Parts: sequence; C-alpha cells; structure tokens
Amino acid sequence: MKGGTIYRLRGNKLSFILVVLICTTIVLWAWEKTPLVTSLLPAQDQFVMPYSEYPVDSHMKPSQVINPTGHFEENFSDAIATGKTRNEPLVQDYSPKKRNEPLVQDYSHKKRNEPLVQDFSVTPISSATTNSTKNIENIRDLATSSAETKVCNYAKGSWVVDKRRPLYSGFGCKQWLSGMWACRLTRRIDFSYEGFRWQPENCEMPEFEGSAFLRRMQDKTLAFVGDSLGRQQFQSFMCMVTGGKESPEVQDVGWEYGLVKARGAIRPDGWAYRFPSTNTTILYYWSASLCDLEPLNVTDPGTYYAMHLDRPVAFLRRYLDRFNVLVLNTGHHWNRGKLRANRWVMYVNGMPNNDRKRAEIWNAKNFAVYSIIKWVNSQLPKHPQLKAFFRTISPRHFRNGDWNTGGNCDNTTPLTGGSIVSQDEPSDPVVADAAKGTGVKILDITPLSELRDEGHISRYSNKAMDGVNDCLHWCLPGIPDTWNEILAAQV
Repeated sequence: MKGGTIYRLRGNKLSFILVVLICTTIVLWAWEKTPLVTSLLPAQDQFVMPYSEYPVDSHMKPSQVINPTGHFEENFSDAIATGKTRNEPLVQDYSPKKRNEPLVQDYSHKKRNEPLVQDFSVTPISSATTNSTKNIENIRDLATSSAETKVCNYAKGSWVVDKRRPLYSGFGCKQWLSGMWACRLTRRIDFSYEGFRWQPENCEMPEFEGSAFLRRMQDKTLAFVGDSLGRQQFQSFMCMVTGGKESPEVQDVGWEYGLVKARGAIRPDGWAYRFPSTNTTILYYWSASLCDLEPLNVTDPGTYYAMHLDRPVAFLRRYLDRFNVLVLNTGHHWNRGKLRANRWVMYVNGMPNNDRKRAEIWNAKNFAVYSIIKWVNSQLPKHPQLKAFFRTISPRHFRNGDWNTGGNCDNTTPLTGGSIVSQDEPSDPVVADAAKGTGVKILDITPLSELRDEGHISRYSNKAMDGVNDCLHWCLPGIPDTWNEILAAQV
C-alpha cells in the first residue's frame, strides 16, 4: 500500500514536469510568432537624429553630416555598404588646409519660419536598409543644394596699420630691386605708406614668410609675365622671399629660358633665379601686351611687328610646361602712342586686322585678354601642375594732367580716400567674364591699390625730369608687396 502511494506520487510529479515543459514550449513558440517584442523596440531609423538636430560645424563640406558619435562621415550609405560602424569615420579630417581658405557653410533658412528640412519620418524596420539609405542620400543632396561655400574674396577688406611692416628694408635688397623704385634711396622723406597691411574681410591671410614659401614651392617655378608693373611685382617677390638680404647662393638661370641680354639692349627680356636649397625658380618675362610679336622683316632693324591679338607670346608657348604658378598682367601699354612707338600692327588669324571695330584700342585689348585666358585654360589639362592667375590692372593716380602734361600725385597722407573695399564683384568685368568657367583665377588688386595714391614714386624718381611725375609705378617696399601676399595665400 505504501509502495503504491509512492509510485503514484512519482508518476504525478513526472506528469507535472511534462506538462510544464509542453506549456513552456507552446508559450515560446507563440511569443516568437507575435510582433509584441518588435513593437516594443524602436525602429532602426530612430537611432539616427533628424537632420535639423545635427550640430553645424563651420568646417563642414555641404555633403557632410556628423553622426551621433561626433565622427565625420561623407555619406552614411557608404558606411552601410562597407560595413563600417559609427565609430569608424570614413573621413578623418575636413579642417581647411590653409587658414585663409575656410570651408564655412551657410545653413541659414530662406525664411525664418521655413525649416531647412521638412520631414524625414521614421521608416519601419521591415524596410530597413534600402529606405534608410535613401533618406540619408536625400539629406546629403538637400544639404548640398541649400548650403553655399563661402570662398575668401581677397579683394574685399581693409587697410590696417601694422608695425611689422615693411617686410624688408627699403635701404636694402639692392641685389633685386631697381634703384629707380627704391624710394628710401631718393629725396623722399615720408615713408608712412610702408606701414600698412591688407586684411581681407572674410578670411585670415597668413603672414608671409620667405623660407616657408620656398619650402611650399620646392622643385617648382613661379613665373611673372607682363609689363613693367609685372616687373615690379617680380622684384617685390624676390625681396620678400629673401627678406631683402644679400643671397649670393641664389643662381642666375636666365639662360635656361633664353633670358640673356642681347647685343645693344638696355636689359634682357627678363630674369630667372633659382634657390638651390629648395630648387625653387622665380622668373619674370617682359610682355606688355601678352600677344605674340613677330617681326615683319627680320633684316630691318626698324621693322614693324605683327601683334597677334589671338596668339599668346611665344615665351609662354615654349616654356609653359615648366611653370607651376603663372601670373599674367597687361593694360597700360594699350594706347595708340605705345603701339606707334613700338611699331606694333594688329594681326588676327595670321593676317592684318581689317575689323575697324576690333581695331579700337580697348576692343583690341579685350579681344587679346579673352584670347590669352582661353589659350591658358586650354593648356591646363595638359599641365595639371599649373595654377594660373590673371592680375587686374594697377591703377594710375595722375591728377591735373598726365605724365607728360604736368600731372602729379603729391599726396603723402595715407588713405585719404578711405581704407575699406566693400564691393563683392571683380573690379574688371572683362577679365572676370573671360575667366568665368575657366581654371584661370583672377588676382584682383585694383580696388585695394586705388586707395593707396600716396604710395607712388611721384616726383622722387632718381631719373625724374622737371615737371614729370611717376604716378604709375610704386615705391618698394610698398603696394606690390600686398599683391604678392595675396598671391602667396592662394598658391
């Protein structure tokens, strides 16, 4: 009897255990088949912040967003495709390469009450990856279209007093600087024009340092091609990069570019110097019009020259492949007096120009500017190392006449016409239009130089004649140094 009871108890216990196991299995199966758990969990896209909540960084590219971990990623869909986690940024650093080239974005709304992004509703988890990727691509595209990169406009800004100026001594730099432009060596006694620095409005322009520039230009060549104002810019650059100090180690390599003084000539067509420590070459070639000049009779010393308005100077065609930075300028030789004195005859398509409208001096000049910029741009794909600049015209400041009719620029008080340039558009619409859509950059120095009438050589030239003032060229050190600071900031 007792033994039977024990066996019954054991049987009931086993039955109970079996029932519990069966019920547990049924519950687990039912739990797995119901959406209860899924409905209680947040959808996958809820882990991504709406675009309007992303922190905006001043150095972000339009196509960038910041993920919740603070890492930069160019495109979240790339992370999905490559299997990278949020803690593995696809792009490590988007800080500007130069302090003066900020990648500042504008994320302001067109209307104060109009959100930048209207709606990015959460996508159910059932359509996870595809729809999430589309949403992210929509965010990126919208950011790209609505954000505009602000590029530094070096021509817009103000002149400020700077005790660190000038960048080299006006009593030195005799190795590079022509005596007629070294105003410290003349009878001039006021040199306040030396003590100013140009400050662009919306960016920082780094302090020029000669040795640093040479390191950046290691194994490279900087070429100035233009008129006598281009020659001033070249001499200014040589003084700046050497600090105005004697540099006997610098090599004269003009012969490599055919820049040798011809028999009977006052000077060679240009100069080329090389810094052995960095193998950096800086050169200048005189070409007042930038047009190819071809003697019509090579046997006649007094021959006229075909001035090919549609053909760049032969020096450029021959040596362009050796340049890394090219700075072009023209302007002041485009007048009838200069053309007659130089015996230049306008040619187009290899023939004398018969178009009377084009023969008008400023139309001819504009035609030549378009031609040279078009040609340089056509060469850029062949020379990907080349950065090309077209410098706008340096302003004249003759008052009460011209250079040969008693005109003068006797003012010695800086900035009597103001210190600020506020215009956004380039000062030369012809150059701007010619360069639009090309790889040629505009070096716009005209407005900021217009404010500096006290910086000309004026009546202090060591070759001045009575009643003749030089209100075209500049004292050095002086305004052309600023042109080169702006150039160096963009190289």
